[in-house]
Amino acid sequence: MAEVPEFGAMLASLLGRREVRVRDVAASARLNADGIRAVLSGESPSTELVRRLASALGFHAVDLLILAGLEVPSDLEPLDPAAELWVPRIVTEAVHLKAAGRGEVLHLVRSLPQEERTGVFVPQRLHPLSSAPGNRIIRMLRYRNLSWSGLAKTMAVLTPTYLAASTFGRIGADRKELTPRLVIDFSALLGIEAGELAAMTGVVLPGIPPPPPPEAQDAAALLWEARRLSAEQAEYVAALARSMRGDSRNGYTLNLPGS
Repeated sequence: MAEVPEFGAMLASLLGRREVRVRDVAASARLNADGIRAVLSGESPSTELVRRLASALGFHAVDLLILAGLEVPSDLEPLDPAAELWVPRIVTEAVHLKAAGRGEVLHLVRSLPQEERTGVFVPQRLHPLSSAPGNRIIRMLRYRNLSWSGLAKTMAVLTPTYLAASTFGRIGADRKELTPRLVIDFSALLGIEAGELAAMTGVVLPGIPPPPPPEAQDAAALLWEARRLSAEQAEYVAALARSMRGDSRNGYTLNLPGS
């Protein structure tokens, strides 16, 4: 099985793809350029450095921390693990709406008041952090309140990937290969450009895939924003999205370009 590149190599690949200079990233991240060069040379990054780099490079800090092999601080955890029951329903109902409807659901998710955290986020069925690229990606999606079952349902609607829930567990446990097709489809849910996700996980794509359709882009935004919802709030949003569909019960697969 493949392994995720060391963070320095990962960062070098990303900067090379974007044709960005170290000093420019350092200025944007408010970091010392020599500190970034040390990481590029193989020094282990600190959590603070990765968080600042994530902001400068347009990544969610959670994702870059996981890709770097670091633990996610508690302040970056989803609010309520129980919301995992409703988050996939929010997405799979909302993507059947027209653009204006999807925008309305996203606006609602962002506008709901932030509730107090009542417990510790302990994502179940999350394998110990390893250097396997599948492990890192499944972990990133778990931090979006997607269980194996929720991931299977969401992927089946949004992408050409139709797999049993247990198969996603095997990917996370490094018992199933992370294929180029999976990287492309996972990238759609994560809101990360497929070529960059492939480079950072050590997977080689056969070509440059086109960007995901607007429905998938909106789904990625919904998944991220829904991290701040309680289970009760998520249930409310899911019911509203369902009601906005009216009598239509026709499901479909978006068939991302390149499938």
